Amino acid sequence: MKKHILIFALILFTLTVVKAQGKDPYTKPLKEVLKEVEVRFNVTIKFDEKMVADRWVTKAPWRFRASMEKTLTNILMPLELSWAKSNGKYKVKDYEPHRWTVEDGKQKLDSLAAKYHDVASWEKRKAELKPCLFEALHLSPLPAIPNSKPILTPLRKFDGYTVQNIGLEVLTGVYVCGSIYRPAVAKGKIPGMLCPNGHWGDGRYRTDQQYQCAMLARLGIVAISYDLFAWGESLLQFDGKDHRTTVAMTMQTLNSIRLLDYLSSLKEIDKNRIGVTGGSGGGSLTELMNALDERVKLSVPVVSLSSYFYGGCPCESGLPIHFCGGGTNNDELTAFAAPKPQLVISDGSDWSADVPTIDFPYLKRTYGFYGKADNVENVHLPKDGHDYGATKRFPMYEFVAKHFGLDINRIKDANGKIDESKVKLEPYPAMYVFGEKGEKLPKNAIKGIDNLKKLLGM
Repeated sequence: MKKHILIFALILFTLTVVKAQGKDPYTKPLKEVLKEVEVRFNVTIKFDEKMVADRWVTKAPWRFRASMEKTLTNILMPLELSWAKSNGKYKVKDYEPHRWTVEDGKQKLDSLAAKYHDVASWEKRKAELKPCLFEALHLSPLPAIPNSKPILTPLRKFDGYTVQNIGLEVLTGVYVCGSIYRPAVAKGKIPGMLCPNGHWGDGRYRTDQQYQCAMLARLGIVAISYDLFAWGESLLQFDGKDHRTTVAMTMQTLNSIRLLDYLSSLKEIDKNRIGVTGGSGGGSLTELMNALDERVKLSVPVVSLSSYFYGGCPCESGLPIHFCGGGTNNDELTAFAAPKPQLVISDGSDWSADVPTIDFPYLKRTYGFYGKADNVENVHLPKDGHDYGATKRFPMYEFVAKHFGLDINRIKDANGKIDESKVKLEPYPAMYVFGEKGEKLPKNAIKGIDNLKKLLGM
């Protein structure tokens, strides 16, 4: 008996070695197959040697097609790899589940649009999705609101606006930090805006974010700029690597809801004029807030919307919100805003490049169910890059002023052009809530993502 087992094991080992050595004519090393693709299609394919080492392509000859890109997909997909094209050259990279092809995104969007044809069927679809979104985000039910007052720093006065930093306890011992920009002089009820930061290096301290919020304040709006999770002052409690976790998606959503609670509670705020605008990851959060919170009456997602890109960070796509209702995407979540005013700003250098031809017609159609197709607009900047620069901010100011009934001339110069020169750019420390070294962090502040997970029951 032992002899038979030994013989069987020897045969199995021999077959494995033969296959590994490539003696099976249909199984070849990945590197060899990629070289064959280069020769056959006269292309250049770059790859990290470590990425292709010890990887084998089964049935390699059968994976070739007339199309080079289809061939490359057939070869790489079973190995959890994908490819990207830049300047006519191809590069092998890790498979990104959140990034589809344009064609796949368009087909998905078409299949979603086929589910509804009028207000009734669209509202039914929304009612199906919304509870699932909260469940997927681990926010059903929403955690209890801590019984604490916001921590506010002294007011700083500038030309036409003021700034005050805020630390808001969103869970026991967990704080979101930001800055509140207010008009220097305001009468009666005024609008409010949440301004979530995107994935840019300087966070909410960056120049673009300061211009954006200060100008909204000069226009007559209370604007709140705030950190992403495990960015900015959130780093006093959590490690930077915690940002690229699914917990970040839960916390950034909860932070936004709690800041919206705070904004809505201010006696000067007109609850019928509350908006959200953010770029990149902040744009993804803007789109999500459209779907989750009906208190949002106006939205401006910037360089974020796409039918085929779901967000490259776990804080955008790490939790299964996009599997709700048999599958959804960011376009459908953005469409929750209908018929409320919405401006989508897109550019030609990222995943928002196809907004004018794919995403915007879908939004127009959905708004049309309510007879409000003119309430959604698109500013597309084909030569622009991925930012929230002046070319994006200026149309945002115009749109917000129009729909919130504000005088745009308040932020224009004598020549009728929007003028940001009166904004005072502050150094980072001026915007800190808890001191330059975190010395003012409350004593009850928890630290570490494991402790946070316990609070969330995750």
